[in-house]
Amino acid sequence: MRRISIFGATGSVGANGVDLIRDAGGPEAYRTVALTGGRNIARLAEMARELQAEIAVTAHEDCLPELRDALAGSGVRAAAGSNALIEAASMPADWVLSSIVGSAGLAPGLTALAQGGTLALANKESLVCAGGLLRDTAAASGAKILPVDSEHSAVFQALGSDNLESVKEVVITASGGAFRDWPLERLAAATVAEASTHPNWAMGQRITIDSASMFNKAMEVIEAHELFGLSPDRIRVLVHPESIIHAMVTHHDGGSIAHLGAPDMRHAIGFALNWPERRPLPVPALDLAALGQLTFREPDELRWPALRLAREVMQAGGAAGAVFNAAKEQALDDFIAGRIGFTDMGPRVETTLATLSAQPGFGHAPDTLDTVLQWDRAARQEARA
Repeated sequence: MRRISIFGATGSVGANGVDLIRDAGGPEAYRTVALTGGRNIARLAEMARELQAEIAVTAHEDCLPELRDALAGSGVRAAAGSNALIEAASMPADWVLSSIVGSAGLAPGLTALAQGGTLALANKESLVCAGGLLRDTAAASGAKILPVDSEHSAVFQALGSDNLESVKEVVITASGGAFRDWPLERLAAATVAEASTHPNWAMGQRITIDSASMFNKAMEVIEAHELFGLSPDRIRVLVHPESIIHAMVTHHDGGSIAHLGAPDMRHAIGFALNWPERRPLPVPALDLAALGQLTFREPDELRWPALRLAREVMQAGGAAGAVFNAAKEQALDDFIAGRIGFTDMGPRVETTLATLSAQPGFGHAPDTLDTVLQWDRAARQEARA
């Protein structure tokens, strides 16, 4: 029986992973090693009881008494804090879903990779901050990294066994988020509530706002660069409001292979869970006749400056990815808290990149977790409102 762990189980991606495990038979089909979450203790405990996990971990130490009480008599061990997350990640598992949001997912992901299993990676920040470090860790342990972002799963599936030398371009699609049709002059006054509503996907608040600002897509562009070894000029973004085509691979012979599917994260998660096989999933098949049409447009970089910044980050290399992500997370924190406006986030990230690029060592890719975290702290301090 395969041993599985889910980090970030109570978030939108992790909860979809739990749904798939449940649909496959739960503890009759998989042996659940670890489930982790944040402050939604009731949900974490419910999942851990249902899947008969060995350990349930909350990231917040002050929540440990509540978690212990919720798991009393279940046989599931309760733990809390960053050290407990690392301990859970070090427990042997065949398949680990990394879906903790933000740079907080990097350390558990690296620890899980070092165990030599398969890391189903939904935490895009890991590759953006430390792509080389992740690849080196996987190579040393024999682990496999499988993408769980819908766009990167689509690229992985469309590529198949193709040699990257035959690929001219990879297109990653973007819905455009909540403000894709807003007049530019309205964006400065956009509220947190308005930015937190997505037209197609059901996601958490932070990633939904990142979709509206296109910082989420900028991260995915950098992730594609790191994951597939694609040069920046071979990665293109198209706005696709219907969110049906998730990615498309165009070859030098002029042919393109696209991956289509409903905007449902269970497909990408289920593909990674069952790879290299394909098994039935509780995801509806497309009805193209009912859809009627699919539309596309070029992204407006005045509306979404994050896409330009992503190219600059890839060209700079070194610590730019770690700085970019940390500055983006800090700017998002400040927007949610009401300290800055929606259109202030892009300039805040750009200024932070420009300032820290003059620091010694910026041009060297971080090769340890401590180095990544040093750049992360410096960027947050610089970007803080």
